[in-house]
Amino acid sequence: MNILVVKANNRPASEAISSKMYEAFMESTSDLNVTTFDIFAEDMPYLGQDLFDAFGNLQSGQELTEVQQRLLTAKQKAKDAVVAADLIVFAFPLWNQTIPAKMQTFIDYIYEAGFAFKYDQSGNLHPLLTDKKAILLNARGGMYNSPETDRLDMAVNYMRNVLDGVFGMEIIDEVIIEGHNAMPDKAEAIIVEGLEKVKAVASKLAMNKVAQ
Repeated sequence: MNILVVKANNRPASEAISSKMYEAFMESTSDLNVTTFDIFAEDMPYLGQDLFDAFGNLQSGQELTEVQQRLLTAKQKAKDAVVAADLIVFAFPLWNQTIPAKMQTFIDYIYEAGFAFKYDQSGNLHPLLTDKKAILLNARGGMYNSPETDRLDMAVNYMRNVLDGVFGMEIIDEVIIEGHNAMPDKAEAIIVEGLEKVKAVASKLAMNKVAQ
């Protein structure tokens, strides 16, 4: 199994819980074929008119600008990483109720008709990444596990909707560490319990490898 880990936090593990989750997962999968895609270390220009101009220049045979070439190269690298993976693990925080902008750019790169999904003649959407599986590792300092607060989380909910609903990936596991900022007196216990769950998820992958 080829595992791609999308690391979506550039804060050190001493300060960021999702970075701790990433490290815990990596330490527990040292015997597996795991590759990291560090979105903060990659050159990933944001999507905008430059990308559409690049497509137009390619079709007309015109020379690409530096920004256009960077965009096309970055987009292709993200798509290639997804194609090569059987399982994609997203380790990410909740920032301002949503995912980091760099992570959104990664999703934007692969959110492509003909690659991640397609429409039939009736306008119905059909996922194209149904051969991929996904795991979500998320940290959020507040509490979002009630019907009243769940709708405020536009990170995990967004990833579920896109990965499963549009791309067709099967989300096989989720670990969400939450409440450590809202309840500082319980923070250590919350974090320790969550990291143990991350290790358990990784151990299941290792056991599956042995079983195969």
